[in-house]
Amino acid sequence: MKKQFNLRSMAAQAIEQVVEQGQSLSNILPPLQQKVSDKDKALLQELCFGALRVLPQLDWLINKLMSRPMTGKQRTVHYLIMVGFYQLMHTRIPAHAALAETVEGAVAIKRPQLKGLINGVLRQFQRQQEELLAEFAKSENKYLFPTWLLKRLQKAYPQQWQHIVESSNQRPPMWLRVNRQHHTRDSWLALLEETGLHGFSHPDYPDAIRLETAAPVTALPGFAEGWVTVQDASAQGCIPLLAPENGERILDLCAAPGGKTTHILEAAPDADVLAVDIDEQRLSRVYDNLKRLGMKAQVKQGDGRFPTQWCEDEQFDRILLDAPCSATGVIRRHPDIKWLRRERDIPELVQLQSEILDAIWPHLKTGGTLVYATCSILPEENSLQVAAFLTRTPNAKLIQTGSLEQPGQQNLPGAEEGDGFFYAKIIKQ
Repeated sequence: MKKQFNLRSMAAQAIEQVVEQGQSLSNILPPLQQKVSDKDKALLQELCFGALRVLPQLDWLINKLMSRPMTGKQRTVHYLIMVGFYQLMHTRIPAHAALAETVEGAVAIKRPQLKGLINGVLRQFQRQQEELLAEFAKSENKYLFPTWLLKRLQKAYPQQWQHIVESSNQRPPMWLRVNRQHHTRDSWLALLEETGLHGFSHPDYPDAIRLETAAPVTALPGFAEGWVTVQDASAQGCIPLLAPENGERILDLCAAPGGKTTHILEAAPDADVLAVDIDEQRLSRVYDNLKRLGMKAQVKQGDGRFPTQWCEDEQFDRILLDAPCSATGVIRRHPDIKWLRRERDIPELVQLQSEILDAIWPHLKTGGTLVYATCSILPEENSLQVAAFLTRTPNAKLIQTGSLEQPGQQNLPGAEEGDGFFYAKIIKQ
């Protein structure tokens, strides 16, 4: 028997750690989920992800309904009330249950004396919900984005920024990648339909299927046998551009958690692949993915800026560089990015990307292919980054992806499309 925990207080503390301490939800949430029952895992995730998705709305409501903010040791109560608002507005949890469990959360965080306050604020919100939400819809917070990022998107995409923001604030679609070593996409889709689930193939990416509604991986035909992998459609777009072939020596740089490493091996099972990442912990997921799919690759921990430390002077036929970036294209999958990223991070990331590009280029054979990719939608990390690289690198030639005036291909997040993603295919002359 799992010990009984108060999910609302757990969610409140997790959200507080993201917003106040800059911790990533992908680090905080898994250990918390280990403590609760399977059915509660999904609810805990929904409360955390959901509240972070609409954080400015929840904050605005608290400021409207409370005369002074909760500070110091009472601060967790601020986030507990947010979790209460979120349930009342954005979930199907019956209001009485949402109220009772949230108020009880005060006991779990050792603030039982504030139960009355929490109850009062939530009930006042229930009474005034309609007019409060109408007022919020006219406020400048209605886009649910940090101001600095909103301004950058408005500047970069004067026609599309609203579409980007709306798509980024939605729950993400669930995309799958069919392992062509086992099935064609259409034959696996037929197996899926037999289980009562429905999927749609992607017009451009040959292995990609979008599920009509998200499902647990255990419900997917042959998941344990490696027939299919959960991976966003846009992330799958790297491999057709890389065009790996059997017998080639291929480098997947910044490879964790290994989705693209395994996709390379599905496309070219006899390729000799080296997967490198700076983060030792995340490399364990590369091993997990290789194991589930029954594949072999060389895996090393290393810094992309100093390739001689992990490959000496070796050269590769193809290099996939999925560069460290702001991750602004995958906000719908990681809503905490909106509150973890800072404007000052962007120039630092641009500098890092440019250092990795310059360091790894000498390790590409003449005639070889490098695919530069990010899950960002900011031009500084993408088209401007590639333009600068082409200018300073005479033997680099852009092909298949954009023009010298506008290098690369930029995917924007869409309700039924993939995430925001950028690719540039460069060959060494």
